[in-house]
Amino acid sequence: MKKILITGISGQDGVFLTKFLLQKKPDVNVIGVSRSKSHKVFYKKLNYLGLFNHENIDIFNLNLEDYANVKNFISHHNPDIVYNLSGPSSVYESFTNNESKNSITKIFDNLTTALIETNNFPRFFQASSSEMFGVNENNLKENSSFNPNSPYAEAKLINHLRVKEIRENFDWPIYSGIMFNHESEFRNRNYLVMKIISSVKKILSDPNERLALGSLEYIRDWTYASDTVNAVYQVTTKGESFDYVIGSGKGNSIKDMVSYIFEYFDLDWNNYIEINQDLLREGDPLRIVSDPSKLKNEFNWETKTTFHQMLDICIKGFNNLDSA
Repeated sequence: MKKILITGISGQDGVFLTKFLLQKKPDVNVIGVSRSKSHKVFYKKLNYLGLFNHENIDIFNLNLEDYANVKNFISHHNPDIVYNLSGPSSVYESFTNNESKNSITKIFDNLTTALIETNNFPRFFQASSSEMFGVNENNLKENSSFNPNSPYAEAKLINHLRVKEIRENFDWPIYSGIMFNHESEFRNRNYLVMKIISSVKKILSDPNERLALGSLEYIRDWTYASDTVNAVYQVTTKGESFDYVIGSGKGNSIKDMVSYIFEYFDLDWNNYIEINQDLLREGDPLRIVSDPSKLKNEFNWETKTTFHQMLDICIKGFNNLDSA
């Protein structure tokens, strides 16, 4: 039975990837690593997506920053494919938590070093980020210049460049997927989409509630996480080079998101939004949009879910997940 290791399996991408892999290849063994000690929520999310057979899933609590433990784990399981989705995911927290940057790079180094030392070179996907580009107003592709402006982005770029180096040095099928903003019904409520939906819910109960945002003008490339995971699978299965931009290629403003969600609940957002520029990060680009033409040309891949459909899914998930 082919063994597929997913680190950070309990995050939104890990949930969709697990479902995707087991539906596509029911005979694989998905081995997950999670920081969460309780896995009930993870299985609940799979059930919500319609995957009720969890027989081929094994989840372990493992400190990926402890090299000895990582090497023992790799030696024991000897994975055929690795998806590294783990590590801190908040750009904002990386400014206040000095360990965030070190954690991102250390986890990657521990995994790749352990695989090299055990002479195992499986297909390996590293989750990189559009944050690496920083300020760049053009649609961004694989050869766009990097200009990281946060500790999180700096760490992701270090790993991205290491992927290229390792691939060349060891002739290893290791890939870096430069992932743009992607959301789902499984996002935590401190992320923008769920934060807006949560605020609307509070406003419906108390019209005196207000939502503070740093800007309505920022434009981002938002994709539904299920579409993003489909691209991750394509890259890891068929990719011929080390790096791929993963995004919709379309930009929408925060105002677009706010107005659609408020309208969904028959509210006028103008009455409830307060702009507080202190919430903005210094040097944040106004526009971050991908150019996924490489993915489309090589794999005929494109997003299936529109921006508004993604928001519908998030709204319905917000309402239904508690009872799923």
